[in-house]
Order: sequence, then C-alpha cells, then structure tokens
Amino acid sequence: MSKSATWGRFSWPAALAVVALIIAAVIILIFLRLESWPARTTHQGTAELERLGKDLRSAFVDIAHLQPRITINNRVYLEQTTTTSELAILSRQIEVEHEFAHTWAGSSKRIKLHGTFAVKAGFDLRQNLAVDVRPDEIVVQLPHAQILGVEQQQLDVLQFENGLWNRISGDDVKNELAILPQLARQKAEESGLPAEAEHALQQQLDQRIHSQQPLRLIYTGAPKKD
Repeated sequence: MSKSATWGRFSWPAALAVVALIIAAVIILIFLRLESWPARTTHQGTAELERLGKDLRSAFVDIAHLQPRITINNRVYLEQTTTTSELAILSRQIEVEHEFAHTWAGSSKRIKLHGTFAVKAGFDLRQNLAVDVRPDEIVVQLPHAQILGVEQQQLDVLQFENGLWNRISGDDVKNELAILPQLARQKAEESGLPAEAEHALQQQLDQRIHSQQPLRLIYTGAPKKD
C-alpha cells in the first residue's frame, strides 16, 4: 500500500474532527456572546443614564448653584447639596398706585403714591428637589414657583394734602408705604409671573439637556401665595 493511500485514510477523520471542534468553538462563542448581551446592554444603558445624571447636575449647578438629589433606576446617584436657598428665574418691573383719603369734622387729608418695584419669581430650594433618571423619561420633582422678592426701585408722591386740623401722621405714611409692595406682589401673581417662571425653567433645562427621553417637571403641593 502506498504512503498516499495511507495518508488519505487517516487525514480525513482528523480533518473532520478539527472542523467539528472549530464549529463547536464558534457555537460556544456565539452562545457566550448571546448570554452576556443583556448584561452588556444593561451596562451601556446605565452608563448613558449616568451621563444624563451628570449633565443634569451640571445644568442645575449652572442655573441654580445647587446639586439636586439624583436617582438612577431608583438608586441614589448623588445627594442634594445647595449653597443658596432660592432660585430666581424671572424678574419683572411692576408699577402700582394707592390713594389714602380721610375726612374728619369737615377736614380732609389725602395721600397718593406711585411705586415701581422689581418683582422676582422662582423656587424655594429649601423644599424638596429631586431628579429621577429613568430609561423612558427624566423626572424633576420640585415645589411650585412663587414670588421670591419685591424690591422698590422708585417712589413718587402724587398727592400729599393736609386738612386744616386733620393732619397726615407718620403712621399714615408708614401704612401707605407698606401697602405698595403688597399690591406689587399681588399684581405679579395675578399676571401669572410664577407660572412663567416654571415655563422658563423647563425651557432652560430642555436647552441644556439633550436626551432621547422626555424631561418632565412635577410640581409638589399647591402653588404658594404669600
């Protein structure tokens, strides 16, 4: 028998065995990749959620100088820290007038004032602020916006008339000066300034956070009116 015939009889079984081993190795490799795919996908998804969490933290630091409490898939990622107690979003100039008149024994006194105020609306950060990053949405929980401050910019005395014996007292002037900022606050609330502050915050966050998930703001409690 020739050497070539002997080689043919023994090489084919060996070749088939090698091929079988290669096929088995490929099947095992595919199985292992398929088995680890959910874990790798979860890891990649978690990494993306953590990136969004960092972006949200940076946005709040830039906008409000605070770091909110951030959770990712119900796991605390960052605890809340703050260096300020309030976040002013909008400021509007409000003008109001008020008149006081009083007559006693036929003698009348009158005060009429016009005030210009800068009214700020925003959020009280001493209340709960939390961010929950989920695969399907990002939820920001915070209190409703409110009027944070009323600052007088200008005061004009339109009328200041004393009666002959019914004179304007210091308490009269003090009371009138105290009424003007209250009127400015009320006028700002009635004009919807707090609601505009909530809308402005939503816009600022949408501009800073670029994600596939929708960003939803949830306001806790009823709108506060001072």
